[in-house]
Amino acid sequence: MRIYTNHCKGYEEVHVPALKPDPLSADDKLVKISAMPDWARKAFDGLTELNRVQSKVYETALFKSDNILVCAPTGSGKTNVAMLTILQQMGLHRNEDGSFNHSDYKIVYVASMKALAAEVVRNLSNRLTQQYGVTVMELSRDKVLNRQQIKETQIIVATPEKWEEKLDNLTYTRLVKLIIIDAAHLLHDDRRHVLERIVERTQKHIRLVGLSSNIRNKDDEALFLRVDLKKGLFCFGDSCRPCPLAQQCIGITVNNPLGFRLMDDICYEKVIGVAGKHQVLIFVHTKQDTTDTACVIRDAAIANDTIRMFLNDDSASREFLREHTALVENNVLKDLLPYGLGIHNGGMTRDDRESVELLFAERHIRVLVSTSTLACGVNLPAHTVIIKGTQIYDTEKREWTERSPFEVTQMLGRAGRPQYHTDGEGIIITEHNNLKYYLSLMNPQLPIERLFVSKLADQQNA
Repeated sequence: MRIYTNHCKGYEEVHVPALKPDPLSADDKLVKISAMPDWARKAFDGLTELNRVQSKVYETALFKSDNILVCAPTGSGKTNVAMLTILQQMGLHRNEDGSFNHSDYKIVYVASMKALAAEVVRNLSNRLTQQYGVTVMELSRDKVLNRQQIKETQIIVATPEKWEEKLDNLTYTRLVKLIIIDAAHLLHDDRRHVLERIVERTQKHIRLVGLSSNIRNKDDEALFLRVDLKKGLFCFGDSCRPCPLAQQCIGITVNNPLGFRLMDDICYEKVIGVAGKHQVLIFVHTKQDTTDTACVIRDAAIANDTIRMFLNDDSASREFLREHTALVENNVLKDLLPYGLGIHNGGMTRDDRESVELLFAERHIRVLVSTSTLACGVNLPAHTVIIKGTQIYDTEKREWTERSPFEVTQMLGRAGRPQYHTDGEGIIITEHNNLKYYLSLMNPQLPIERLFVSKLADQQNA
């Protein structure tokens, strides 16, 4: 792998080519869907075989009840690993006639953010409700479940804070047999103490399944999740990523406000480099940044007569954009949609956000500027992901800090999803003194540290 550097006016650019996937070894046989138990195949409609990661975990996930931790790159199909463990639990309550005793168990899926919770509910409902009669419900700040809904629900998809609130309620916890912790690497995040309390208070007979990106101290996290290191720990490097990821790290050498302007210029150049061929997802810090960045790109494209590169050739797509332009409430979005650009942030109405998600998923929007919620939430991959600026304002510390390393890897994980692309590209635009840090972050793995002692009063009260 040859890494090369370009020195440009005002910035330095380092290119890291994509790792080629390791060839399958004799031990890496992919599991055919046809080889699965008849009753379990319906959850994998549309697939002919599991990928390398899923195949390796298959036997333990579907046929055993051991706690497991799966560390694999974003986009490697960990959701299907979760599905295998759900099917394992359902299988324990399956009758001889093929029916299920759904009232005998509950499964909790802990999602890091409410946007991710909503996406998981959609995914699991589409695959389990009609085929198996399983009810999947969301428990978050936006969705509250009453006693009757809890009784009728088999899978509760909850944010960590909301599930912790319910730990003392036997209506919720008495029948819980399986807890899946998605994005378990958020144990490194400021909210990790909540996940720690959930794990500490989970009874030993409940199966724990952790899904994580790659971390350095995987053994420590596995032991924390009560995983047998020989039986339940599964780790996969970036070479197992189904979609190889090329990387660029750009360090700005000039000071603000010139640095901000240069970031905009670089962002535009990178977008134009792939516009017309691929979709681009740009992550920025604030809601206002989504508006400012999208408008700068649009205005630059109009001035340089490149705006047509953001629009599909077929008239049906343009008509679809026009129809949605009339329906959305956000005035900036109304101005951007006719040009094939969009924005996505928490300040928009839910209907506007869902319109943008639909238009981007169906390839009508070619360039989408978003806050970080899309990285951990809705499954909207793009060939190219740009992280424009790595500093965020920490309201607790009242100072500017660097983004969480796991947030950055989560964003880059949106680049090049296997169901859409054969490769992907991740671009980070940061200050020059952070260049080496982000190059090391994008390649080696990071350790997870616990916050148990720093939140000891909370732990004891819980």
